Amino acid sequence: MRTRLAIKIHAFLEQRFPERRVFLKSDSDTRFIRLRSETQIVAFAGATLFVAWTIVATAILLMDSIGSGNFREQAKRDQATYQDRLNAISAERDARAEEAVAAQRRFNAALAQISVMQSELLESETRRRELETGIEVIQTTLRATMKQREIAREALAALKEETGENGAIQLAATEMPAQMTFMAEALERTAQQRDQIRSDAQSALQARSDLELEIKLMQERNDQIFRQLEEAMTVSVEPLDKMFRAAGMPTDSILEQVRRGYSGQGGPLTPLSFSTRGEEPSADEIRANNLLQQMDQLNLYRIAAERAPFANPVRAAVRFTSGFGYRRDPKTGGRRMHNGSDFAGKHGTDIYATADGVVTHAGWESGFGRLVRIRHDFGIETLYAHNSQIRVKVGQRVSRGDHIADMGSTGRSTGTHLHYEVHVNGRPVNPMTYIKAARNVF
Repeated sequence: MRTRLAIKIHAFLEQRFPERRVFLKSDSDTRFIRLRSETQIVAFAGATLFVAWTIVATAILLMDSIGSGNFREQAKRDQATYQDRLNAISAERDARAEEAVAAQRRFNAALAQISVMQSELLESETRRRELETGIEVIQTTLRATMKQREIAREALAALKEETGENGAIQLAATEMPAQMTFMAEALERTAQQRDQIRSDAQSALQARSDLELEIKLMQERNDQIFRQLEEAMTVSVEPLDKMFRAAGMPTDSILEQVRRGYSGQGGPLTPLSFSTRGEEPSADEIRANNLLQQMDQLNLYRIAAERAPFANPVRAAVRFTSGFGYRRDPKTGGRRMHNGSDFAGKHGTDIYATADGVVTHAGWESGFGRLVRIRHDFGIETLYAHNSQIRVKVGQRVSRGDHIADMGSTGRSTGTHLHYEVHVNGRPVNPMTYIKAARNVF
């Protein structure tokens, strides 16, 4: 059965690929190479596969080249959009800060005006009490004078009974002219003082009503200023808090660490105190102290943000070629852990520090090539590998955004790119966690 099938197959192949002989002739003899049908089929299939593989590989390279160009253009557009958004957010943040400073100035001016008005009100109240005391004294004097007048009348009546009307009048005229004149003048002065005191009391009451109205309007303006400041603080603090939480950083311990090491920055804000008599703070004092605490917290957040790697190490147009996690090794092809993120760009592209810190390594390291290692606060360390040139030295203190190196392809690398790592307490973490957390903040 096999023999017949083989014969049929051989006959079919002989029809399509007849046996051929290739003659090789030399000066002394002639030889030939016999090409059977099976050999011709194998050669034809190999050539066909080679041509097909060549076509497919060329198409893949063309598609990858076109896709890479489109991706670079998209990356440039995204970078431009990100820069515009960053500038807009910075401008908005500065405007909010100016509004907060202006509101604080208005608040201080309002507090000063309230203090002046309170002093005037206290003086008016003191004047009113003095006037009331004067009125009481005058009324007491008037009552005593009226009592003396009644006594004089009774004495005059007694004289009338004893000496008669004419005698009494003559006696009174001769003995008490000075007393009557004094009493008349005293009564007139008392009446004038009473009228003046009533007029002053009415003026004081009107002034008090005007001051109370002014104080009420001032309290309403203060309340409006407080609301604006509280809204500004909420808008400023919440994004920073969300950024730290999105990066997996405990905000309480971070702020406490910054507060302990707060040096050379002016010191934290102190609470307001409007009274030295040991009284309970008013509602405005409590709100003002809360605002000052939020301002202090905002300052601490901004200081902490400068010391954590939230910035992008490359600002030029680059291509994100590899992320954090397991991947196919570009050298060996095996599956290995990749502890950072790769950004491919032009040779010599500027590389920037992503946070404030101290350079602990600036030189060659096996596998990384020219490497810059920076130690930051909160147990964080950043690595910048495969550089063509290093711009910093060991022990140098750098700030976020400082130019520290140029992009290259030194060490174990297949092309020009930056290998960027972030370590927390010696353990590598995904750098994009920090960059994405700050995308809508800075």
